[in-house]
Amino acid sequence: MTTAYIALGSNLNHPARQLQRAISAMTGLPDSQVEAISPVYRSPAVGPGEQNDYLNAVCSVTTGLSPIALLDQLQGLENLQDRVRTVRWGARTLDLDILLYGDRSIDTARLKIPHPEMQKRHFALYPLADIAGTKMVLPCGTDIGTLLTLCPREGLTLTEVTLHKSTDSKQGARC
Repeated sequence: MTTAYIALGSNLNHPARQLQRAISAMTGLPDSQVEAISPVYRSPAVGPGEQNDYLNAVCSVTTGLSPIALLDQLQGLENLQDRVRTVRWGARTLDLDILLYGDRSIDTARLKIPHPEMQKRHFALYPLADIAGTKMVLPCGTDIGTLLTLCPREGLTLTEVTLHKSTDSKQGARC
């Protein structure tokens, strides 16, 4: 089993509900278990045009799935929540990104781990630090605490939204 860290984001169609539905659905991934869920943060959108703010979180999952199989499962969950991929960094109902997969580095056309934008994204680093700690060392040899000092928290705020593990995917849909 490997620990993977998954970033969650949404800025369409009741983002808090979208994130909870995703967490609930992830509890049903094969050979996997959601271990921890960060607090939820609000951040300005990164991308084209006028967009609503995003809600963001990170969860840790222990999994026996390969990195590509995990990516396939997560993209399936995005599709179930009506994710549309027309504009890069456009508004979306759900975005699930594998930030880390154990201590592995992967660089293929389809999957890059650690996530290549993670070091620049406060909305990924701060929730990751909440559940992994600031002393966690990434495959590049840098600890999360060092990355946090290089990535200001400007515009990132904690929300009162709390996500819960659930084995009943319908529960997440009612939140």
